[in-house]
Amino acid sequence: MAAYDRSPAYARPVLRIIDARTGEPVDASTTRRGLTRVEAHAPGLDATALRVLLVADVLVRALELGSTPVWGLLSGERERAELRTAAAALGIRPFEDRRDAGAGPAERQVLHVVGEGGAAPDGVRVAVAPVDPGPVDLGEALGGGADPAVLRLALLAPHRSRPVRLDAAALDEARDTLARWRRAVAAWARRPSRPVPEEVREQLRTAWEDDLDVPSVLRVLRRVETDPDLPEGARFETYAYTDRLLGLDLTRDLGSPA
Repeated sequence: MAAYDRSPAYARPVLRIIDARTGEPVDASTTRRGLTRVEAHAPGLDATALRVLLVADVLVRALELGSTPVWGLLSGERERAELRTAAAALGIRPFEDRRDAGAGPAERQVLHVVGEGGAAPDGVRVAVAPVDPGPVDLGEALGGGADPAVLRLALLAPHRSRPVRLDAAALDEARDTLARWRRAVAAWARRPSRPVPEEVREQLRTAWEDDLDVPSVLRVLRRVETDPDLPEGARFETYAYTDRLLGLDLTRDLGSPA
């Protein structure tokens, strides 16, 4: 579904999002340099609200990678300070408070990121399926020595349209994947750098420009991890580049002992 604005000089990828109101794809940015407002609607602190904020965070990152100016806002009525603290631990960049933002700059497109069935003003709605925290204590998953990136990956791995149940299996899989990738990235960094292969870059961009398809992005990374024809320096640059979208701190172990 990745779309391109054609011109004689270049083809520019455009992030397209399924509007939950209509079921139709829309451009996340209506003009190349037009401002897009991303407003996350989180009524209180729970696992679903954190997933809403996480999707909004990745959406902002994707737009920025496409050189689109973005204005991020948080809309909610309860537990705002607690929600911001939990979001920061999860690696979500700060969003302005909707109540304090005033008129703000004039935007060309507005995207409302909201839990399924949640209320939002008229406009494009990016729906996020609910999270069943199961036996997971969010406080423990976000602090107390735990690595919050494990929870971030567990919430990112399924498509946002699919409900998530956080259980030991989901967290263990995310923890194992994260540890393996960080070790690999640290090892690849010791090899001569090579650019991200253009074919791989196109696969990544096609994935996230297509309704912010993060699971497809992760599948590309898994292929890169095991492709015997890719130089290790290219693997490193691919993972570092993709982490600008995912925010998993994949380069954290650079310089650690082999």
